[in-house]
Amino acid sequence: MALGTDDVDVIPEVERGLGNTYIIDNKTYVSRDEVYDGYKCADRGMILPFVSEYTWPIEVRAFLYLVGLLYCFLGVAIIADIFMGAIEKITSKTRKVYLTSEKEDEPEVIEVRIWSDAVANLTLMALGSSAPEILLAIIEVIANKFEAGALGPGTIVGSAAFNLFVISAVCVLSIPNGESRRIKDIKVFAVTAVFSIVAYVWLLIILKAVSPNEVEVWEAAVTFLMFPLLVLLAWLAEKNFCGVPNKTDTSKQIELGNFQPADKFLRDRQYFRDGRLDRDGLVAFIKEVKNYPGLTDEDAAILAASKLVESQSHSRMWYRVGAVRNMTGGRKTQPQLSTKLKVRSKDRMKTLIMLEDGTNQVYNAMNEHPDAPTLGEVPQVKPHQNAVIDFHAASCAVMEDIGKFKVALCRSGRLDNRVSVRVETIDGTATEEQDYMPINEVITFEPEESEKFVEVEIINDNQWEPDEEFFLKISLLMSAEEREGVQLGRISIMEITILNDDEPGIVMFQKRGFLVKESIGNAVIPVVRKNGADGEITVKWRSIDKTAVSGKDYTGGEGVLTFKHTEIEQNIEIPIIDDMTPEKDEHFEIELFEPTGGAKIGQINRTAVTITNDDDFNNVLNNMMQMTNANIHAMQVHHETYVSQIKDALNVNGGDIENATAGDYVLHFLTFGWKIIFALVPPPSLLGGWLCFIISLVCIGLLTAIIGDLASIFGCLVNLDDAITAITFVALGTSLPDTFASRAAAVQEKYADNAIGNVTGSNSVNVFLGLGLPWFIASVYHYAKGTKFKVAAGTLGFSVGLFSGLCIITIALLMARRVFSVFGKTELGGPTGPKICSGIFMIMLWFIYVLVSAFQTTGYFDF
Repeated sequence: MALGTDDVDVIPEVERGLGNTYIIDNKTYVSRDEVYDGYKCADRGMILPFVSEYTWPIEVRAFLYLVGLLYCFLGVAIIADIFMGAIEKITSKTRKVYLTSEKEDEPEVIEVRIWSDAVANLTLMALGSSAPEILLAIIEVIANKFEAGALGPGTIVGSAAFNLFVISAVCVLSIPNGESRRIKDIKVFAVTAVFSIVAYVWLLIILKAVSPNEVEVWEAAVTFLMFPLLVLLAWLAEKNFCGVPNKTDTSKQIELGNFQPADKFLRDRQYFRDGRLDRDGLVAFIKEVKNYPGLTDEDAAILAASKLVESQSHSRMWYRVGAVRNMTGGRKTQPQLSTKLKVRSKDRMKTLIMLEDGTNQVYNAMNEHPDAPTLGEVPQVKPHQNAVIDFHAASCAVMEDIGKFKVALCRSGRLDNRVSVRVETIDGTATEEQDYMPINEVITFEPEESEKFVEVEIINDNQWEPDEEFFLKISLLMSAEEREGVQLGRISIMEITILNDDEPGIVMFQKRGFLVKESIGNAVIPVVRKNGADGEITVKWRSIDKTAVSGKDYTGGEGVLTFKHTEIEQNIEIPIIDDMTPEKDEHFEIELFEPTGGAKIGQINRTAVTITNDDDFNNVLNNMMQMTNANIHAMQVHHETYVSQIKDALNVNGGDIENATAGDYVLHFLTFGWKIIFALVPPPSLLGGWLCFIISLVCIGLLTAIIGDLASIFGCLVNLDDAITAITFVALGTSLPDTFASRAAAVQEKYADNAIGNVTGSNSVNVFLGLGLPWFIASVYHYAKGTKFKVAAGTLGFSVGLFSGLCIITIALLMARRVFSVFGKTELGGPTGPKICSGIFMIMLWFIYVLVSAFQTTGYFDF
């Protein structure tokens, strides 16, 4: 057995043997210095090193241990993701509650969670986020033969400092300008904040005052028992069993647990109740989505799932899992929408579609005309890269006797260059020299010039003719130099209709019948004016019930259409009532009558509108429900089967290749080994999540033991004390996922509870479990042996005392931000200046803590 010099000094009845050997109880021990002579830091690990590193340069060993430490942090983050999934499965258990409803024979049934938010956050979820720090402290004590170490306690205090100072600062600064976030459940936060101060002050008392440099059994027991006391008081505060009652009646809310109907609705529309998928909500959502042309049922299902996820309130655990998956290129917990599905402005969409439809009609007319050249598809425009030239409108109608008139050419995009295009006429039913004068000229736009006109001349032959049309076409010039920096817009073809100017025209429907779906919303029925457009005319219309009845199947009535001078088309809009029940096809008619202004009714004075059932609506809706549920399932935190778990591990971004970024691929490659290994952990669906919980905790323990060795040996190689390594490298590595999670919660949540509200609770749990449990085990062991459990108060006591003072300052600042208007009366965000100052101040507190603790550890001053 190898012994160190320190061991020799504390073990009684030690005799010197030959060389560097010692004799204890007639047994010979070899000096550790003799065994590890020249092999620096080889004795610092419990598991490592796996192989002999005797001949490796110190620099190479330090670099490899640092890389290994960072890589193991990623591994812990990934297994913690699975661990969190098990916790989510456990805490998501619900019970049914029956309420009275408007329907006498159908009571309203809701599901409420069994677990209290406060209890879940301070027990399983706090254990999930703090498991590495807690297990590191426990493993270190056991590995040191129930003697205290510096790495575990230092990591707990250093992690608490990073969480409180840095994470709070990041959350304060991350809120967009003009926005703010307040802590909603201030009573629970008050309990956890007080306990976070009491926990560290208590450590200072037992290390410095009651039993200096020693932890007795009762002290460790009290430390550990503060954990259930914290949970109990937080639960009482959440249920409002003590203190000033709320202004609103919460009796029903207490009875229904976590049922929160109001703040879980969508921000924009209340399609889904309580973030749950139901038939009525999905029907309303589908009707809205169908207003966006080009979206398929699959797109609608993805949008519905996204809205459902957004409408639900999320725990801090959900944000932490999302942060870990962003760090490792895994499947995202937040909806990932393609570019097509990110369109939000309905009015803008309709405007673009109307413009596009008008242009497409002109192109289709040109392509279908037997005498006109084929133009192909509508040109694709790249705005703002070049000067874009097109017509002001896709079509116009003019009177035959108008003579000359001007057509506008518009320029958009780039305006700082000189560009030219050619404008020429193309025959339609109207022919050049007979109905209009041909045009073939070059139009030049000077720099900053955005509009030009081309003059068109119509020939009046004084003979009645049906309406005729011809086309104006913009084209680029031939030379490459003249084509540079310019491109055609979407309206590069314009249809010009020549109207007979001798008659006000005839008014008629465009077709004898129209077929519309029940879910269309409004049926648009075009009425056209032909053979003249002189003067203003009106025509009345009325709906006539057939198998479809006004007020039940559609909203009918009467109205008047007005055609102004030269206008040739107007629309009648009839609202169609979608009752969402399967029906046979039904129809009604619309009739035109009593024209004025000299106009006449044309041949098609009546049209039939047939309302069709939407392709077996029930089957479509059921399919949509299944697709939406599938998309929601894909966004769950946990996996239900081994297959889905392994599939996620094998594929970047969980298989969502379309939305995967380059960073996702890099991170997925770096963490691929960990993902494959931990994909073998049983999924949370087995045994209610408890099997996954236990095995994941064991895996975290094994990795934490390796991390402890890596950190200790790395610190030794670079001549850093374990206490300094703990409050810097190890604390940062274990706290980074929480940083990203808190930032996401601060930005996306309505309140600050999930961002900073759980920081104080987590810091308290770290002490009560991470120090109370291992110290209790070690103190009982030493009590049974008749020895004392020694815990050096020097470095740890100073670090705890310094953190306690800075902790009080930080919590006081947060409360001042909540109370004083200069901060906007909010913990997070608020006015820009105070927000930035608060964030910088808290980050400075963290630097002060790290630097002063490091100086004290290295002996610059004593405490």
